[in-house]
Amino acid sequence: MPDGGFVNRRGIATVIASLASVAALVVPTAAVAAEAPVGKATAAQLAVANKAVLTADVAGTAWYTDKASGKVVVTADSRVSAASIAKIKKAAGSQAGNVVVNRTPGKISPLIAGGEAITSAGVRCSLGFNVVNGAGQHFALTAGHCTVGRPYWSIGTTVPNQQVFPVNDHGVIQHANPAASDGRVYLYNGTYRDIINSAYPAVGWRIERSGSTTGYRTGTVTALNVTVNYGGGQLVYNTIQTNACAQPGDSGGPLFAGNTALGLLSGGSGNCSVGGTTFYEPVIRPLSYGYSVF
Repeated sequence: MPDGGFVNRRGIATVIASLASVAALVVPTAAVAAEAPVGKATAAQLAVANKAVLTADVAGTAWYTDKASGKVVVTADSRVSAASIAKIKKAAGSQAGNVVVNRTPGKISPLIAGGEAITSAGVRCSLGFNVVNGAGQHFALTAGHCTVGRPYWSIGTTVPNQQVFPVNDHGVIQHANPAASDGRVYLYNGTYRDIINSAYPAVGWRIERSGSTTGYRTGTVTALNVTVNYGGGQLVYNTIQTNACAQPGDSGGPLFAGNTALGLLSGGSGNCSVGGTTFYEPVIRPLSYGYSVF
């Protein structure tokens, strides 16, 4: 779907005020060489730099290719040492000058805890968006790092072949009680937001997110197609990066703009005192199983 493209679906409104409806933080293709403006790297050179960051395999980093500046932009958390940054630069070789490293406070991690809580075997996460399939059955979207390996939840059971983490980060739970499936998001001020659209955002969009730990927060999309390295072989690709803060307990929760669903919180760093960076699974991925917001 092109940037800013919308998928509309207005369903039948079921209004249940007390449901698990929102949010929580747990957990290159071949480029065509093109003539680059003076001072900017070519697409082929950026592909080399991007692959070098992946090959360096430094936990606590996230990166994307910024075609506007002609650089690969790396976000490094507090555990990334100067030696690790040097490792990335060394891997980039002749393209080291095309790699820019920015620091973010805290640790980038897929943190498990709660929004309006859903629980499983002592683990607490949060529901992102409630959705329906073509048969009118009700499901909940959340983070894959919550649902993988956990078949039973307080609201229902996971859909076995729709749990993905790492690589992507989404999970689907079928509601045991469809009547408790509310198509809205809680804003933590006593009100709810009706969600009737889904979209893939663009850089610069103003966004909103909600979670039980930090409540309702706003920010902007700062990058797209971001690769996040949580460590231990846990990489998540093509995430949405924002400057909206979040903390443990916010994973799996909704990223949205107005009435439009955008993503599910995968992970991040920092907190809502010092600020930080957050990463989201695009909601269009789990919706591709045949679900719609309502």
